[in-house]
Amino acid sequence: MSLAEKIIERVKSLPEDKQSEILDFIEFLSKKVNEEERKQWSQFSLETAMRGLETEESLYSLDDIKEKY
Repeated sequence: MSLAEKIIERVKSLPEDKQSEILDFIEFLSKKVNEEERKQWSQFSLETAMRGLETEESLYSLDDIKEKY
């Protein structure tokens, strides 16, 4: 019997209100996993976009970005 089948059998034996709590928890875990995956892809994307720029000479100095009155 697989882990999923064991979980299903245990959940079936619980009252419906407890089954509802388990469903809420599963949905919470799914969102958490999806958010973590999104963060990893975002970090990967940023690293890929910035690759090679650390050795590139800057086109502007601090004086260029300071506002003068």
